[in-house]
Amino acid sequence: YRTTLIERTKHHLGYPYNLDFDYGALTQLQHFSINNLGDPFIESNYGVHSRQFEVGVLDWFARLWEIEKNEYWGYITNCGTEGNLHGVLVGREVFPDGILYASRESHYSIFKAARMYRMECEKIDCLISGEIDCADFKTKLLAHQDKPAIINVNIGTTVKGAVDDLDLVIQTLEECGYKQDRFYIHCDGALFGLMMPFVKRAPKVSFKKPIGSVSVSGHKFVGCPMPCGVQITRLEHINALSRNVEYLASRDATIMGSRNGHAPIFLWYTLNKKGYSGFQK
Repeated sequence: YRTTLIERTKHHLGYPYNLDFDYGALTQLQHFSINNLGDPFIESNYGVHSRQFEVGVLDWFARLWEIEKNEYWGYITNCGTEGNLHGVLVGREVFPDGILYASRESHYSIFKAARMYRMECEKIDCLISGEIDCADFKTKLLAHQDKPAIINVNIGTTVKGAVDDLDLVIQTLEECGYKQDRFYIHCDGALFGLMMPFVKRAPKVSFKKPIGSVSVSGHKFVGCPMPCGVQITRLEHINALSRNVEYLASRDATIMGSRNGHAPIFLWYTLNKKGYSGFQK
């Protein structure tokens, strides 16, 4: 099987994965079952965890996306899809009667979320580049002005790598009379969310803008032996979603219950080894 993996990895093409990584230093941790149950910021009664590394990774991303430590909440997910499921769920909990808006070229997980949560969903047309057509977005918003808007903004679509114009999406919402207390924006940065901050003159994703959440994949650009991702939202929103769980002595605000405790260590290791300048390079 190892020979097969070596052979297949040599010809690995078409998926945006960084396969050039070495986590040999972490092999000594493979003997432990590390489980980050519950909320990363609340000490649970399960002792074999890596929450300190998880919070370290989240702090790194909070700085990247310009949100204060006491204003954000997040966790390390199993993949980009889980980040999207969580982002859309937070939007739905904040606006229970909200309509989900997403471009036709959005990742399939966005439409999966709409089905899972029984949400009304409007698919928006795309420009030839694959990015959201804000003229069509405006038409559909005006047709549903009585309901709040939950919007998925793509930071790199799956096939074309299109980046939706976040500033134009916000401008369109304002032109249609949607104030900030009537819309929630989730940014799906699975593909380019980790590259854009390091590219000169690239459009900026930042919590200084009226966005609700951002998710990225951890195993693509960063490079990791297991699929993983990062989801960050505003702390004020998480109270609409979370419930306390007595037997965990923690808060249930994540999609999954048991969570991979190794992934945060792998991410923490490479983020600290490379740093901001390493990723820019």
